[in-house]
Amino acid sequence: TAIVGKSGCGKSSLLKMCNGLSRPDSGKVILFGQAIDYGKLPVIRERIGYALQGTGLFPHLTIRDNITLLANIKKWSAEDISQRLDQLLALMQLQTSQLAQYPYELSGGQQQRVGLCRAMMLKPEILLLDEPFAAIDPLTRMDIHNQLLLLHQSEPITTVLVTHDMQEALLLADQIVVMDSGKIIHHVSKNRLLEDYSTVEPNQLLLSLMSGAVI
Repeated sequence: TAIVGKSGCGKSSLLKMCNGLSRPDSGKVILFGQAIDYGKLPVIRERIGYALQGTGLFPHLTIRDNITLLANIKKWSAEDISQRLDQLLALMQLQTSQLAQYPYELSGGQQQRVGLCRAMMLKPEILLLDEPFAAIDPLTRMDIHNQLLLLHQSEPITTVLVTHDMQEALLLADQIVVMDSGKIIHHVSKNRLLEDYSTVEPNQLLLSLMSGAVI
C-alpha cells in the first residue's frame, strides 16, 4: 500500500502509528490482529522493518554492523547472520567488499540499499518505508525501485510506503491511499486507477484525486 498526498497531510504520522512511534489521539491501532500493547513495543518492532529518508544508518558502525545490528542483539548464530547477510547483499546488489566500509564512504543510493538490508535483516512480517527514495537522483531511484520489486518477488511482505510521488506509488504498490489534512480521502486499487485514468499523467492524477475526483 502506498500513502500519497502533499507535505504535511499526515502520511508520516500515520506510518509512525503503525510501529508505535506515535500514538493516536483516539481509537486503536490494530497490528497483527490485536491492539498495540505500548508496553511491549520492542517485541512488536522485531516483527516490523522500518526504513526512512536519509537511511538513519549509524555513522560510527561499518556497513556490516549496521545491517546485522538487530540480529546480533537477538543473538543469532554467526552462521545464520552470515547466511542472511549474503541473501540481502545479493538481492540489493551490494558487494561483500563494502561491508568493511562506513556509511559516508558509500553513495546515497548504496546507503539506501543498506538501509533496506537492515530493515529486512530479521525477516519482518511488515515493512514500513517513509519516503526512503526521495533524496536520491532519478536514475538511482529507478534502480532501487527495481531491486525492491525483486525483493518482493523473493520475499513477499506486507509493505506500507509513504511517498509524494504518484508515479512511484503506481509502480510499487497494489493499493493507493490518498490523504489530505490528516484524513484518508481515497483508498483504491492501482488497477482501478489505471483503468479509469489511463490517459492522465501520474502526478496530475494525484492533484485530481486531492481536488475531489470521483472514483
